[in-house]
Amino acid sequence: MRLFAAVLPPDDVTGELAAEVAALRRLPRADGLRWTGRPGWHFTLAFYGEVDGGLVPELSARLERAARRTDPFPLAVRGGGQFGHGRALWAGADGDLRTLRLLAERCEAAARKAGLPMGEHRRYKAHLTVARSREAADVRAYVAALDAFTSRTWTVRDLVLVRSNLPRSGVPGEQPRYEAVARWPLGAAG
Repeated sequence: MRLFAAVLPPDDVTGELAAEVAALRRLPRADGLRWTGRPGWHFTLAFYGEVDGGLVPELSARLERAARRTDPFPLAVRGGGQFGHGRALWAGADGDLRTLRLLAERCEAAARKAGLPMGEHRRYKAHLTVARSREAADVRAYVAALDAFTSRTWTVRDLVLVRSNLPRSGVPGEQPRYEAVARWPLGAAG
């Protein structure tokens, strides 16, 4: 199964972002981007790819430990940016980014200790993807519009293991489906 660890923003925060994205979709050339929907909005902490079912219990135990060792922290969706010359347009994060980065590092370490090949370590950049493009695209107007966006701040209280179900229908624009397969409270008290 295709898995990743994530922080999921609450519904009211994704609602705020959805209103901002609706405005972005009215900008020129917006139909040239593939926009992600609210169900797919998350801050990926560590992407695991295809994971053998036999490794999931060990990964889960280690992620639970990582969650227990991390205190709840404040976070908001704020600003935006791009990767790959406009191939990915994203909303950023604000708040306790040090703890968010620490949790991401712990999620990556949990996978390595559980026996998952994680490849090369990259510095964590908190982002929530709102649109993609198959080719390089000029998304400067979208990034500029996102610069002024800030959601309300919420307290991150749990770590979520998410399963990604890729589209199989071949219908253009079909989005992956995401399902939470496990959730652990943050902090020793959780």
